[in-house]
Amino acid sequence: MRILIVGNGGREHAFLWKLHRDHPLHDFLITKGNGGTTPPARAVDVSPSDVGALVELVAAEKVDFTVVGPEAPLAAGIVDAFRAGGHRIFGPTKGAARIESSKAFAKELMDELGVPTAAFRVFHDPAAAARYAAEIGPPCVVKASGLAAGKGALVCLEAQDVQDALAACFERREFGAAGDLVVIEEFLEGEELSMIALTDGRTLVPLLPSQDHKRALDGDRGPNTGGMGAYAPVPLLDDALRERVLDEIFRPLLDGLAERGMTYTGCLYAGLMLTPRGPKVLEWNARFGDPETQAILPLLESDLLELLMATEPGRGLERLGSAWRAGACMTVVAAAEGYPGPYDTGAAIELPVELGPSAFDREGVVVFHAGTGRQDGRLVTAGGRVLDVTALGADLEEARERAYRALDRIHAPTLRWRNDIGWRELARTRV
Repeated sequence: MRILIVGNGGREHAFLWKLHRDHPLHDFLITKGNGGTTPPARAVDVSPSDVGALVELVAAEKVDFTVVGPEAPLAAGIVDAFRAGGHRIFGPTKGAARIESSKAFAKELMDELGVPTAAFRVFHDPAAAARYAAEIGPPCVVKASGLAAGKGALVCLEAQDVQDALAACFERREFGAAGDLVVIEEFLEGEELSMIALTDGRTLVPLLPSQDHKRALDGDRGPNTGGMGAYAPVPLLDDALRERVLDEIFRPLLDGLAERGMTYTGCLYAGLMLTPRGPKVLEWNARFGDPETQAILPLLESDLLELLMATEPGRGLERLGSAWRAGACMTVVAAAEGYPGPYDTGAAIELPVELGPSAFDREGVVVFHAGTGRQDGRLVTAGGRVLDVTALGADLEEARERAYRALDRIHAPTLRWRNDIGWRELARTRV
């Protein structure tokens, strides 16, 4: 079987790693690739966002199934185009993917459906936005409505923060067209976590809950990033609370989309805040999270390909479940100095042989490549988030120890990382 993976970051490397472990004799292609994906995949020189070229590619290469990682191809309608051509693909249609590509659409839909979320208003006029922000007062959250690579949500604790956030969207246009429409919402108190489920539009197969760490610096300080690390599972989301989230949040959204002619297939991801009044939705994503995927998939014992293929309508997802390893998994992101601001690329990375593919079976460690490349035979930095160092453990404490010990064995002076991934859960367990 020939499988195409669209995207070339850490999440996509994690897909490749798991799919190849489950099916080592399958043939894998990946768009562009990175310094760690070849082998086992063959890199193809096609942009992950070039839908037309990808349609031509799968026809020419006789690809049997395509797995989409990033949000941009989904927002561009890759699923619609593939299905129109008779090609099998994992993901939602362009219309359904609006739950991520338009925060305004997602918030208004949740409001109509009664899905619990923060109170909000949507603005295209900066003066009106400023008046509303002053009316509700800080703290509040200003969000660019469109896709902003995970950096478009700005928490504003002071009035000046609101002014800066609105200027970033409307005046400096730091998020481009994504900031043409802005959502201002109430600040929710509580603890964040991510819940992902696979769906064919009716059946839901939930994956393990995880917790991302968005801020750049220890102690949840500094600017928002695409994610500096994650761990799974999150014991706060026990079975009873998980069922409540499915009943009050996931199922109403699926039903509401279907009623509007948008049967949702693929991965449905809810960023949640566990507030004193119950779980509320912070955001929806139409794809697997990054770096949450890297912390979830090493724990998955089920056949990932079987699950992904079954999300297509009529493929039998209702007959499948998911089996998981005991224990915990932690991913720590090693990022380029300066990220999420300006950073240099091309710096050498020395990855010891003992952290190669055999490390997972030997010591529960796997290094997923994100922003890496090959230059004159050397492994070098090629992005902001460079490596996702991941480790399993009998518990989170052991997973943490293994992940950071592996990081210390990587020689890359231009990389930095947070030293407190998993700190909330570890604080609870150490009491």
